[in-house]
Amino acid sequence: MTAIEHSDSPVYMRLRATIAAAILRGEYRAGDQLPSVRALAAEVGANPLTVAKAYQTFQDDGYVEVRRGVGMFVLPGAAEALRVAERDRFLNGYWPKVRDHIALLGLTPDELFERERA
Repeated sequence: MTAIEHSDSPVYMRLRATIAAAILRGEYRAGDQLPSVRALAAEVGANPLTVAKAYQTFQDDGYVEVRRGVGMFVLPGAAEALRVAERDRFLNGYWPKVRDHIALLGLTPDELFERERA
């Protein structure tokens, strides 16, 4: 899993970004069970309460459901809804800061895309 959240964000938000990226990449599809809190905590070296908090954000947003005694499962349509929400978050949260930084440095689109191709 790869995080897409800034390193100065709370750990649970970085973990949430990592799980969101996995859902968006199709590593977890509708109906798939997410790793247990304990298993994911062990895998990423996080406190189980931190993992539970990250998972809770997905439940609160309606992307997953908890089946008592079984686990947490990705709901149908979660990836599409998550993609819309993450795009909005990027365009309204991150992009203005990136755009302003690009302008501050005087970078041109050609310079940016040239780096992308390298």
